[in-house]
Amino acid sequence: MDTNALMMPVELDVRVFDELDRLLAADVDLVVPTAVLDELEKLSTGGGTEAVAASVGADLATRCRAVETDESYADDAVVELADSGDVDYVVTNDKPLRDRVLECGIPVIGIRGHATLAVTEP
Repeated sequence: MDTNALMMPVELDVRVFDELDRLLAADVDLVVPTAVLDELEKLSTGGGTEAVAASVGADLATRCRAVETDESYADDAVVELADSGDVDYVVTNDKPLRDRVLECGIPVIGIRGHATLAVTEP
């Protein structure tokens, strides 16, 4: 899970975990890089909708297993995990990040239509 995936409930009115249950229909091990947690923390100290979304995202991230990476920048940490082959999917709505992950050969789950997630295969 990347930063904007965890912020989708506020920003895009997407029930991310319900959608993941619908798509994957399995008990999955959701992970979030610690760099994403750090980014959410920084964003939540600001003001406005972005700060609220980041605060909600940080709360939602507690439903995921935090994993350490060598990268301190959130997008690079997600790509590191994708490139390692230790993840089956990446959840993001960030197009540049999606393209980087797809280049690693990992499917990406992102927004399709209104409040619905779908899988994009590499």
